[in-house]
Amino acid sequence: MAFVEITKQLAKEALLSAASPSKEAPVAAAAAENLGAVIFGQIHGMQKALKEDEELVLWFTGGSERLRVMEIFLASPKVAVLSGHDGERNLTRVISPVDALQLVAKVMKVAAGGKASRVNLVMPKAKDSNG
Repeated sequence: MAFVEITKQLAKEALLSAASPSKEAPVAAAAAENLGAVIFGQIHGMQKALKEDEELVLWFTGGSERLRVMEIFLASPKVAVLSGHDGERNLTRVISPVDALQLVAKVMKVAAGGKASRVNLVMPKAKDSNG
C-alpha cells in the first residue's frame, strides 16, 4: 500500500505544481526526475477506474516490434523493463529509458467468459542500509 500512497502523492504534487506556477517549482522538478513513478501513477489510476468487465490494454511499439505490456519493472528511476507478448505470443522484454518511453493505453471490454487482466507494476526493492 505504501507504493500506492507514494504515487498518489506524486500525482497530486504534479497536478498542484502545474496549477500554481511559482511556489511549487521545486516539487515539479522532483516529480520530473521520477518519471517512472508518474507513469506508474497514471497506469494505476486508469486501472483503478476500470469496471469488472474492462481491462487496460497497454501497447509499446518500437521499430517493427509491437508488444502488449503485461508488466513494467522500474530497474532504476530512469530505466524501465517492459514484459509482455508480441503478435506471435512470444515472451518479449523491452529495456528503455523512462524518459523515452511511449505507451498507448486502451480500455477494452473483456471477451464473454474471459477474465480481465491487469498490468503488473513492480518497483525495485529498497536496499537494506545494513548491507
